[in-house]
Amino acid sequence: MSEAADHPFVAAVKPLVDAMGGEMVAPERAQGDDVVLAWEGRDMVAVRLPHLSDSLDHILAELERRHGVPLAELDRKEKQSVVRILETRGAFSVRHGVETVASALGVSRFTVYNYLNRENATKGD
Repeated sequence: MSEAADHPFVAAVKPLVDAMGGEMVAPERAQGDDVVLAWEGRDMVAVRLPHLSDSLDHILAELERRHGVPLAELDRKEKQSVVRILETRGAFSVRHGVETVASALGVSRFTVYNYLNRENATKGD
């Protein structure tokens, strides 16, 4: 990146960029959809956002790191919690989202739908 790479602003936004699966590049390397972040009128870093199709895989990997074990090894209650988190993050609006999540959790699509239906029924009460 540029000499701005060591700037405190860049260090401050790095965890957010990492959490969303983005990539930080030098502002002069910014392309079409990149978001250039400025500090006090000076371009500091450009953020290359992930493709939507890559976002779900990134979210699943982050959840796995957070739990410290493969998601398929979680108990039922923890898997239900993961599905709630993923629903909140929009995972099921992505094409093949249910299938991808089911595979990561080691359950069937039907089970994921059951978790979602149970959650939605609880919200309705």
